[in-house]
Amino acid sequence: MKLSKRILRSTFFQNLIARLISSYISLVRNTVRWQEIIPDETQKYLDGDSNIIGCFWHARMIMMFNAWKDSDRSKFHMLISAHRDGRVIAKSIKNLGFNTVEGSSRRGGATALVNLKRTLDKGSAIGITPDGPKGPRMRAKTGAIKAAQMTGRPILPVTGTVASRKVFNSWDRFVLPAPFTKGVIIWGTPIYVERDASKEQQEEYRLELEGQLNKLTQMADQSFGQNLIHPDPLPTPKTNTHLNHTPETSDANT
Repeated sequence: MKLSKRILRSTFFQNLIARLISSYISLVRNTVRWQEIIPDETQKYLDGDSNIIGCFWHARMIMMFNAWKDSDRSKFHMLISAHRDGRVIAKSIKNLGFNTVEGSSRRGGATALVNLKRTLDKGSAIGITPDGPKGPRMRAKTGAIKAAQMTGRPILPVTGTVASRKVFNSWDRFVLPAPFTKGVIIWGTPIYVERDASKEQQEEYRLELEGQLNKLTQMADQSFGQNLIHPDPLPTPKTNTHLNHTPETSDANT
């Protein structure tokens, strides 16, 4: 193994990066002048019942830690994928006083759902990036829908942005907020998933979540005159290239 790879994988280096990330998030939390927009039907959950499923796009992750009150930090658990980058993010989150749940929509999905249910059953809130960990960008997967179905807890879509930011050319168009600027956090309305929801109904809930998040994100970006970040294109439906073909015959009499 090359020395550079050994350094990158070392506990010391990961702890250092995690400390830098958490320090920057704290700087943003404490210096940005935040405005929060919350519908009345969502406010009641944020004021009292913290036992909710918060969903936000992967690119907005840094700003979303401002959506939870300092007193609720220990009750908030972020779903983090179980790879090296995920471990660094988990360390960063824990440095801020939040907790994590390990799992992802791609690997160990069933285990992640069980862990999420246990966390919610204990009265904690969970945070999920429904387009994580690798996209497609701003297209929701079904993990949050299944978690809501299993637990009966509401999904609360939330997004945010700031007036001054850097958008990276990554798969998610990751948004790095600048400190000492203005910012906005916008909450959507609760999504309740029936416990006996069919696959077709689950897809309707998934589309509702995706639609709310994209609408809220567009509203947030437009409030500061930002260039809009669009979702990845929907996949092209597969077509059957081996259709049976019956040769044409002539009706002409001979």
